[in-house]
Amino acid sequence: MSSTSPLRIAVAGASGRMGHMLIEAIQASADCRLTAALDQPASPSLGQDAAAFLGQTSGVAIEADLRSALSKADFLIDFTRPEGTLAHLQVCAELGVKAVIGTTGFDDAGKAAIAAAAQKTAVVFAPNMSVGVNVTLKLLELAAQALPGYDIEIVEAHHKHKVDAPSGTALKMGEVIAAAQNTALADRAVYERYGHTGARTPGSIGFATIRGGDIVGDHTVLFAGTGERIEISHKSSSRAGYAEGSVQAVRFLAQQATGLFDMFDVLRLR
Repeated sequence: MSSTSPLRIAVAGASGRMGHMLIEAIQASADCRLTAALDQPASPSLGQDAAAFLGQTSGVAIEADLRSALSKADFLIDFTRPEGTLAHLQVCAELGVKAVIGTTGFDDAGKAAIAAAAQKTAVVFAPNMSVGVNVTLKLLELAAQALPGYDIEIVEAHHKHKVDAPSGTALKMGEVIAAAQNTALADRAVYERYGHTGARTPGSIGFATIRGGDIVGDHTVLFAGTGERIEISHKSSSRAGYAEGSVQAVRFLAQQATGLFDMFDVLRLR
């Protein structure tokens, strides 16, 4: 692939809401080209042009054959489900296709499988590809370092169809805060409160989850001290920010051979 060749991208979950946003962003990009579109074998969209929803013709038909699709691409963008993403990533590693993973809900074994695949190909793995969210994470890191004695609560809201909770972004926020205070989130997280809970445990990081309607994604972190509180929030009104960040991640991966990266690497926030 020469420096002047378009970046050849495959999109997983091409007929879904996020798939549509990714395809739209790729179609609008001067240096990227959609070369493959994947969906499940039972999808009614199989065989249709991947950009038909935009009233455009991309020349790329949505297909279910993973190897066929990845053979036409140098990059895969995947915002599907953990089990599907891991299957896709295994073939990416075999074929040398680089991957941008925005899927959430991975357990420790799934994260370990992603790290193993990154030894064979380059991977950007982040629970949220939005540039704004990742700048928010950096702000949280700074706040956590400056406010070590403050009580911390994380509140997130998403649409009624989201299947994992707390969101991957909320968990990442907790991880960033805990690491900034030289601790581990697993030792501090409180995910449920019900009944007679007693007083708040000092140093804990609480999570609250809201699911309803078509909320794209809202996250607020509360730092509560004595006599004051600080709130740092990010609210998404569209998935377009996730798509644009994913395209930036592809451009970053074009310069990498192997390795596991996140959006802090892409945006040079370290």
